[in-house]
Amino acid sequence: MSSKPAFSFGRARPHTLHDASAQSAAVVRIAGVQMASGPNVAANLNEARRLIGMAVGHGAKLIALPEYFAIMGMQDHDKVNAREQEGEGPIQEFLSETAKQYKVWIVGGSVPLVASDANKVRNSSLVYDDSGKLAARYDKIHLFGFDMGKEHYSEERTIEPGRHVKVLDSPFGRIGLSICYDLRFPELYRAMKDVDIILVPSAFTETTGKAHWETLIRARAIENLAYVLAPAQGGYHLNGRETHGDSMIVDPWGVVLDRLARGSGVVVASINPEYVQRLRASLPALKHRTLDCVEQADAEPHGAAAMLGGARCATRAADE
Repeated sequence: MSSKPAFSFGRARPHTLHDASAQSAAVVRIAGVQMASGPNVAANLNEARRLIGMAVGHGAKLIALPEYFAIMGMQDHDKVNAREQEGEGPIQEFLSETAKQYKVWIVGGSVPLVASDANKVRNSSLVYDDSGKLAARYDKIHLFGFDMGKEHYSEERTIEPGRHVKVLDSPFGRIGLSICYDLRFPELYRAMKDVDIILVPSAFTETTGKAHWETLIRARAIENLAYVLAPAQGGYHLNGRETHGDSMIVDPWGVVLDRLARGSGVVVASINPEYVQRLRASLPALKHRTLDCVEQADAEPHGAAAMLGGARCATRAADE
């Protein structure tokens, strides 16, 4: 597998809204790292370091790693054995030190952190700024469950779900955090309000990924008029699992700016916050919303309000 990014900047764009050759002081390079992680944490961190260096070489200032980048264990419980307290442990030290070394923002797609249940972890996305300081933490809310043929997954057995939507301000714009299976729940992204970049570090299975991954990623970009940075696990793992890969960066018009089908490597693209604002001015769909999440259904039990009430509004407000 090639580790070089498969650039795809030549795809068609709405030229009346976006000039690909236009330069702005706000334009910045972002990158997603694709891996096929194994059960050895030290080996995975070494591979992550190599790929982050590659992304830095392409000028990236914001670099995101995939879900489970530090460990894809032989058994589900292996990540519980590798869990860390927030602010302590080799995985977090690696993220902090690498961000500081390269003077870039790094997103640890997910890190196993201590949960209230000793037999589970919080599957947490950690964002470090260019000084190596922890800038944000998001705990995965939606837990993957799948039972088809010989494939069986139940994240709830080893993961304690998060409860709060997380957004943060950064030099690259307002960022909304999510992880993998969250992608299937559009109400999460609506609750983020106006974000410029959506992060979706993932480890989609090959079965679900080949059917739904690209469609879901592009839909989240289009409906939120935001860039989506989606670094993924991609390949065969020592535990027998096959992940879909196809890491990509998608612009707010749904255009795939860069993608990598399988294997270790990086995807890199330039993003422009001014482009986001021009699109939102031309197509103010976010201002045209008339339905929103409600605390309780106050209409017929099976009516529209009842369905919206089922969206679990406890996670609606962005946790600053």
